Amino acid sequence: MKKLYAALLTTLFTPALANADMVVGVDLSSTGPAAAIGIQSQNAIDLWPQTMGGEKVRYVVLDDGSDVSNAVKNTRKFTSEDKVDLIVGPNLTAAALAMLDVLRESETPMIALAAGGVIVQNPDGTPPAKDPGRRWAFKMPQNDVLMANVIVNDMLNKGYKKVAFIGFADSYGDVWWSEFNKAANAKIKVVARESFNRTDTSVAGQVLKLLSAKPDAILIAGAGTPAVLPERTLRERGYAGPIYQTHGIGTLEVLQIGGKAMEGTLFPTGPGVVARGLPDSNPVKKVALDFTQKYEAKHGANTATQFAGDAYGAWMLADQAVTHALKTGAKPGTVEFRRALRDALENTKELVVPNGVFNITPDNHQGFDHRAAVLGIIKDGQFQYAGDK
Repeated sequence: MKKLYAALLTTLFTPALANADMVVGVDLSSTGPAAAIGIQSQNAIDLWPQTMGGEKVRYVVLDDGSDVSNAVKNTRKFTSEDKVDLIVGPNLTAAALAMLDVLRESETPMIALAAGGVIVQNPDGTPPAKDPGRRWAFKMPQNDVLMANVIVNDMLNKGYKKVAFIGFADSYGDVWWSEFNKAANAKIKVVARESFNRTDTSVAGQVLKLLSAKPDAILIAGAGTPAVLPERTLRERGYAGPIYQTHGIGTLEVLQIGGKAMEGTLFPTGPGVVARGLPDSNPVKKVALDFTQKYEAKHGANTATQFAGDAYGAWMLADQAVTHALKTGAKPGTVEFRRALRDALENTKELVVPNGVFNITPDNHQGFDHRAAVLGIIKDGQFQYAGDK
């Protein structure tokens, strides 16, 4: 009888332990100021398969309300209560930075959907693998330097020598100011620099200063719908020259609110946003187009964005990493598996996702190269391909 009871216990409990489902915690800004980004991420996540690496997976999705403290609370819940194997998100750079301590304490890998390079780049220049928190952090969006190079190359090809700059009066604008100047490398002269707040309702004074400098082109370093205000004001004041924006404008709300004022805007973007216009020779086109068609089948024509492509790409990155982590024999739900998963993410090679090709290393936890950035244009109220420059 005792042997039979022991056999029953083995049958009932051992398979459950051996085949424990993976758990993935997803933190998004589905409400609040960053909701335009978070909603796009959620739409793509709704398309995720119910497996990773062939392993059944349970997704725990929480809204941080675009609030850093909420993002940290969600992260602590993921790691202490839900016992997640992986975190995807957040959408905000500040939130991702605040989560690094929790990643370190719990030894949990994160694939961030936020853009800031500082998430995976140590300020002192040391590799992310050497930092206790950042060694667990990876991110989907391209580093700003890739996007800045696309803009500068186009300006140089068109012979623009004098550029005016207006950006957010926060870290986003500051980083873009720095990266644009590095990319320009003294080949382009910045004749005016102004800033504005995300909540401003007027930039008339700043625009007059930009126009008085008589630039060949103007770069607006903003994200989401607040980036519309300077461009609309420039057009209202009679500026007819070229305007560049950053990849942060890639939301449908920008097109809706900006309307005709945004026509002709040039911006760097991931291939997934303009997949249909890419030449067949583009190495990302097939994967980007597959995602675009899948996304638009559910959400309508011309609805795919950079943020949606990043969120779907996060599943693709995790899927291949889980496949490799499972080969170590470690089981989901254990610290050994999380460590193996982190190592697998850090050794991703030539993985094509909707917005680029990943080659992640201990020195580079983003992993995209020039194949992740193309030039886009707003034309006929849509994001379209403008050509590689």
